[in-house]
Amino acid sequence: MNRPLKILVIDDEKLIRWSFEKKLREKGYIVYGAESGEEGLKLFNTYYQDVVFIDNHLTGMQGLELIDEIKALSEDAVMVFMTAYETVDIAVEAMKRGALEYIRKPFTFDEIFLILDKIEEKINLKNELILLRRQQKEEITFNHVIHQSAVMKHLIQVSKKIAKTDASTILLLGESGTGKDILARAIHNESNRKSKPFVTINCSSLPDTLLESELFGYEKGAFTDAKAMKKGMFEIAGGGTVFLDEIGEINLAMQVKLLNVLENRNIIRLGSTKEIPVDVRIIAATNKNLKESIAAKLFREDLYYRLQVFQIELPPLKEREEDIPLLLNYFIALFNTQFRKNIVSISDTAKKLLVHYAWPGNIRELRNVVERAVILQNGDTIEVGSLPKGISHRKEHHHYHALKGYSFNFPEEGISLEELEKQVIMQALQMAGRNQTKASKLLGISRDTLRYKQKKHNL
Repeated sequence: MNRPLKILVIDDEKLIRWSFEKKLREKGYIVYGAESGEEGLKLFNTYYQDVVFIDNHLTGMQGLELIDEIKALSEDAVMVFMTAYETVDIAVEAMKRGALEYIRKPFTFDEIFLILDKIEEKINLKNELILLRRQQKEEITFNHVIHQSAVMKHLIQVSKKIAKTDASTILLLGESGTGKDILARAIHNESNRKSKPFVTINCSSLPDTLLESELFGYEKGAFTDAKAMKKGMFEIAGGGTVFLDEIGEINLAMQVKLLNVLENRNIIRLGSTKEIPVDVRIIAATNKNLKESIAAKLFREDLYYRLQVFQIELPPLKEREEDIPLLLNYFIALFNTQFRKNIVSISDTAKKLLVHYAWPGNIRELRNVVERAVILQNGDTIEVGSLPKGISHRKEHHHYHALKGYSFNFPEEGISLEELEKQVIMQALQMAGRNQTKASKLLGISRDTLRYKQKKHNL
């Protein structure tokens, strides 16, 4: 687990409770003590515990009765029954009622720690199973990729062919919000691996050390909180697919380890030297220009070429205008159901604004705009007034198509593209008051790309 276990000890012997608190806290566990069943129930209700140790002989409510009460409060409660002089029959009865383990008094804390290690491993496996079931709840296929544009029809045709191959690595490129995660799931669900797990890791949301343990797993004792062995996502996804989202964010050291997995098809858990074979398809995705990251020494060239055995680039939404009406209808139907509304159409003016908008946030932004409009609209037709001001009061939409046909007088002596790029970047920085984030938005590139180009042109 990523947090320490919370443990409740219910025993009327003060020395037992004190010993548990002292020994377990030394190991990093959070420990509560109660001298009666009634007090224990209150503590369980107030601070939900991961594990409850229950003595059979208590003041008032007895241990077996307490197991029933706790089980009624939480079906998932993990309980350890403690017995002294009773026969094995009592312990068996406790386990029938819901206790996971039992231990005879007097006991050693080495025995207690062994039990806790086993319990923590079971909790980890259960959490992983819940995660996998949640991720595979909806079987997304290529039918979920809504499109009618020629560029997307071609992309889907190519993706279907790749899905049916034994290709072990696929690289998805495209701006944030273009649907790389949906395409990755569709590829998995229409491949020969569809009956096996599809596991997602967002490489940008985890610190480097945690990312390594999530991918490769760890052995008991590999670090302070490693109280039990934990399998990594490469092992959990055995036979299936690992989706590495935001692959461009991982550091160089982690890139080396990932390259080793791709080349040798094995992993090594943290705290171990044993190689474990893995059979997974890796789909990596990024909104970064990896060639520019390679030039800036931020991404390994050998890893890039190993990842892009098959490369698919998703176009930004502004380059697939034909798909926008379909997406609008899809999201209106989705949010009609969710919010119990009955929106049946979009006014012509609102539709024109939406179709000709540049959509810097792509499909994700369009989804949010439709959700807002469905919530705000009182009638059955989405009007301009229900759109965000950035769209409804936009002047620049009148220029958007003009920009497509933008031209300038080409000099007879020719031009230097390098110099032209430098001048454009300088103007953007000047307009943005030297703010790199604003300048990158003006230029339609990422901040990292802008910084790379500034370095390239000595700006």
